[in-house]
Amino acid sequence: MKGPTNELDIAEVARSAGIPASTLRYYEEKGLIRSIGRHGLRRMFDPRVLERLALIAVGRAAGFSLEEIARMFTPDGKPRIDRKLLAAKAEELDATIRKLTAMRDGLRHAAACTAPSHMECPSFRRLVKAAASGVIRSPKKKSLGR
Repeated sequence: MKGPTNELDIAEVARSAGIPASTLRYYEEKGLIRSIGRHGLRRMFDPRVLERLALIAVGRAAGFSLEEIARMFTPDGKPRIDRKLLAAKAEELDATIRKLTAMRDGLRHAAACTAPSHMECPSFRRLVKAAASGVIRSPKKKSLGR
């Protein structure tokens, strides 16, 4: 339900942004977004919150923490994106891509390998050794919705 001055209630923001209202409340608790008041029991938001939520979604998809994302906004809510931080994250993603590519290629080789046992396959043994040494690690699990 729209408020008196083209404000959006929490349900409209959640629907438009494609995230649960609980995530909006969490983001507000963390200082990432700010409601502008209430209409009854419902939080109300300025329509510009949708752009901010889109920027937060980009940051989350790139692997930034909520704390890192929060630092990418000025106190008045304008984007203040640290280009060095973006470059560092891009390098981190490149390293992850290289590791995942090596894992993918190793698994494909192991699936097609004609050796009697995978442990007799030099390529598979290199993959096992890399995983055991920590060169290839499992991706970190992220909590759902937040």
